[in-house]
Amino acid sequence: MAKANSFTVHRREVRIEPPGLPGTLAIPQDAGGLVIFAHGSGSSRLSPRNVHVADALNRRGLATLLFDLLTPDEENADARARVFDVELLANRLVAAIAWVDARTAVRGAPLGLFGASTGAAAALVAAAEMPARVAAVVSRGGRPDLAGEALERVRAPTLLIVGGEDFGVIELNERARSRLSCAKELVIVPGATHLFPEPGALDEVVTHAAAWFARHLGGTREERRP
Repeated sequence: MAKANSFTVHRREVRIEPPGLPGTLAIPQDAGGLVIFAHGSGSSRLSPRNVHVADALNRRGLATLLFDLLTPDEENADARARVFDVELLANRLVAAIAWVDARTAVRGAPLGLFGASTGAAAALVAAAEMPARVAAVVSRGGRPDLAGEALERVRAPTLLIVGGEDFGVIELNERARSRLSCAKELVIVPGATHLFPEPGALDEVVTHAAAWFARHLGGTREERRP
């Protein structure tokens, strides 16, 4: 259990079945929604960038789930191919959603997906597969193009965030945005590269992501307060 800005965050380590994927579930008091993270290639639930974003969302009253998309055996066996297996990663997200809805205090809560790099494609595929469950998607430095034909089936409002110096990826996001038929926005963070390491860049991601989830998941803690 951790304190954040005078409110309590209940944090526990979990395992997403059936694959047994380790994760960290953080639920602030009076959580107004849940955001599940899908990390990018070569990363894990311990990604400092996603942990930073998740902590910021917790402070705004949103629960978060960070979990590994691959088992240790899968990571050790041709991991490079598996992190680009978008269908597999999307299936893991769908399994995580089912696990949350069967076992946790935030079952049925308004749900958002936050994807980075290849995880963004997996988030979009999962959103296309579960249109009645996923209420919003945010992509950070993502590869939405890897979602393929699922792009046209996404109904969840989708925010694409790209660094202004992430050349090539900007164009991929622009083309993906044109294929989305849902509510959509593309935000370019000036001066930021692919991983948003520049001072203030990741905080700008947090600002845009939090506003998007607040709009589509029912508001931040401050907006819900009478």
